[in-house]
Amino acid sequence: MESRSLPLPDGLAGVRVDAGLAKLLGFSRSFAAEVAEAGGVTLDGTVVGKSDRLRGGSWLEVSWQPKEDIAIVPIPVPDLSIVHDDESIVVVNKPAGVAAHPSVGWTGPTVVGALSAAGYRISTSGAAERAGVVHRLDAGTSGLMVVAKSEAAYTALKRAFHDREVEKIYHAVVQGHPDPLAGTIDAPIGRHPRSDWKFAVVAEGKNSVTHYETLEAFPSASLLEIHLETGRTHQIRVHMAAQRHPCVGDAMYGADPTISARLRLTRQWLHARQLAFSHPESGAWTTFMADYPDDLSDALRVLRGD
Repeated sequence: MESRSLPLPDGLAGVRVDAGLAKLLGFSRSFAAEVAEAGGVTLDGTVVGKSDRLRGGSWLEVSWQPKEDIAIVPIPVPDLSIVHDDESIVVVNKPAGVAAHPSVGWTGPTVVGALSAAGYRISTSGAAERAGVVHRLDAGTSGLMVVAKSEAAYTALKRAFHDREVEKIYHAVVQGHPDPLAGTIDAPIGRHPRSDWKFAVVAEGKNSVTHYETLEAFPSASLLEIHLETGRTHQIRVHMAAQRHPCVGDAMYGADPTISARLRLTRQWLHARQLAFSHPESGAWTTFMADYPDDLSDALRVLRGD
């Protein structure tokens, strides 16, 4: 068990307990919430919850059990296909049900674990469990991911993603018909105020911009092409749900279960279709594309009445 006891800086007055701990002690937001939920945070001797607000000048005491190191487990993923491979990068087409990297609470396969099992050597930059990972896809989202194999590629790609120099195009099937049929959603995204695992459009969230265009309309849904200007966690899912057009199959963000059942979907209809960036070694603009997996293609056939 570890603990810290210190006066709370005035600059954190009014901030949620989990957000304040993350800033003050360097915890992840989710770990800070776990510590608070376990009764490990007191203000002036009174236990506080994760969503309580901090008071400037209070005496803060925090006790927590350190987490065990997260290891990369080499688990083969037969459906993970290699789209491109060279000395600097490997581009994969990730199936649904596979996380980008190991994390607390995730026991399934990961992209880095699959690459390890296949004998790939990737960059060791960044946190050990995220070796070579420069961007992520949700476990339930399929499509393109690039992983750095060299340290130089890792540095170059991290900068490119940070500076928004990467073109990320997704295809999504959403419920209903967005109005207008093409447009931009500019709304800040942050942690959901009542759920640890969800995100939402909130006033204090991070700047988030999504551009969309309707490719095909069906009686109950629309196929969209989406360009991400920013890359927030769950961004497309949150923005479309906020417009009352959640991704079909996305139970977490309010999708109609009857439509999901009719289309035989067990996850959100969302696919990272195209990824383009300057190659970290040659500098050449490089574009990759990935076809829809079978479950998404089957759902489209049902919508089209094929």
